[in-house]
Amino acid sequence: MKKLLFFITYCLLLLSVQSIFAQAPKKIIVENADFSDVDQVAMPDALLLTGNVRVNHDGVVLTCNKAYFFQKENYLKAFGNVQLVQGDTLYLNSKYAEYNGNMKQAFATGNAVMTSPDATLQTDTINFDRNVQQVFYNTKGTIINKDNTLVSKSGRYYVTEKKFRFLTAVVLTNPKYVIKSNHLDYYSNSGHSYLFGPSTITSKTNYIYTEKGFYDTKKNLAHLLRKSYIKYDDRRIEGDSLYYNRNTEFASATRNVKITDSINRGIVKGHYAEVFKLKDSMFVTKRAVAVNFVDNDSVYIHGKKLMVTGKEGERILRAFNNVRFFKTDMSGKCDSIHSNSKTALTKLIGNPILWNGDSQITGDVMHLIGDNTTRKIDSLKVLNNTFIVSRDTLGTGFNQVKGINLFGKFREGKLHDVDVIKNTEVIYYMRNDANELIGINKNVSSKINMILENNAIETITFFNKVDGDIYPEEDLPENARKLRGLVWRGDERIKSKDDIFTAEENELNDKLIKEGKDEDAKENVPMEIRRETLDYDKKKPAPKAASKTASQTKEKTKKQ
Repeated sequence: MKKLLFFITYCLLLLSVQSIFAQAPKKIIVENADFSDVDQVAMPDALLLTGNVRVNHDGVVLTCNKAYFFQKENYLKAFGNVQLVQGDTLYLNSKYAEYNGNMKQAFATGNAVMTSPDATLQTDTINFDRNVQQVFYNTKGTIINKDNTLVSKSGRYYVTEKKFRFLTAVVLTNPKYVIKSNHLDYYSNSGHSYLFGPSTITSKTNYIYTEKGFYDTKKNLAHLLRKSYIKYDDRRIEGDSLYYNRNTEFASATRNVKITDSINRGIVKGHYAEVFKLKDSMFVTKRAVAVNFVDNDSVYIHGKKLMVTGKEGERILRAFNNVRFFKTDMSGKCDSIHSNSKTALTKLIGNPILWNGDSQITGDVMHLIGDNTTRKIDSLKVLNNTFIVSRDTLGTGFNQVKGINLFGKFREGKLHDVDVIKNTEVIYYMRNDANELIGINKNVSSKINMILENNAIETITFFNKVDGDIYPEEDLPENARKLRGLVWRGDERIKSKDDIFTAEENELNDKLIKEGKDEDAKENVPMEIRRETLDYDKKKPAPKAASKTASQTKEKTKKQ
């Protein structure tokens, strides 16, 4: 039993010794020097190497003009034209360097320059830790990578990942834009940039802000998250998630989208949008709403889809599918809307209905005309089957005006002067100053003019071929108190800006807003590295064997 225990102990001791020797640092090997000497006075325990010095350590080759080699410490000090080379991935040049073979660490200073296949770093002092394959510097450095130049106060380069990381003020300059951030990860092979914290991208065409984002400097593509926006001269695009293509000037935004038009004093909101800057157009959906400021009031227009096209001054707004709109004194519904800023004409298309104050107005065709000088609503046009209806203030009846066409003029944003022409019919409940019913006016004429004050009828004037009378209430039966075609739609009336949305749309809106708030409440962490970044070098095509084969075949043919 004692022999067995002794044998096991011996084996464990042997394995420990082997492990220690296996982990022992490799020695620096001197491969060349024109002259070597030992001067115990000037540099005790050091081997002085001069002229074409070349040393090797575990795959790293260092060359210089002069070196002090401390063999016991496995340490080297190098002077003049120093170059440290690791494979074909890293070259480190400087005036002076130190290399610790035991620690596998290098220190270079004096016009230090690190070169990799994709980038060059210039700074005063560079440290290289071979154990973790990282290069770092704490003095102002400049990185040049094809079209990009990066300047920072400090940084770290991860050799294996080909990644620069900057945690202090860094500026990336490209011929088309400038990126500024305090936290930037830059992959020199792919040109991919990951921004974290307050960051900006400035160009001649726009200004971008983000606190978490990705930018492909080669393809000019961006994906921006967290408090991000894109600002043009006349437009600002916001959203929880933004995609941007600088080549085509295309941007899309998802969730809590807001597009502000500073020149035309308008805002478009939704939960998905596409903006085509070069075409001066945008598309918005998912509880889309356009808000325009008119007559010191706001007009809200909602449709399942909103499209805005055309340059400033010639802009056209289109809204599709179950369109609803609201203004303090006016609201309405129709199938779609077409609004042209150049002509100041807004067309309500497909079953239009307008509520002006307490009055309901319907017709086959309905146009609202504005004044581009005053930027106010000027007039209203209703063509074919015009109907104006309002409830009697105290009774259960309806005041009704029916005709072929209607032409109305606005004053200070309110409908004031209205003409109804051709085959007009009227049923009107007449009351005195004490609101007592005098009688019911029922007649026909060729034209009617109404003057409205505060959206209520002040006077009615009948023109040409007037035929009718004022009937006492008891002399006019119920079935005679409604004009043919009357449809009261008071339950559909839009009374606030919130009424323009359906319950389903509001439910979706609440859900998406909550998702956005929950996301904002989370701790902001750097964006996850994309697979396309990690696999970038894998996508590079290998040398074509077919080309080599073809060359060999051609050579073989010549020989024959």
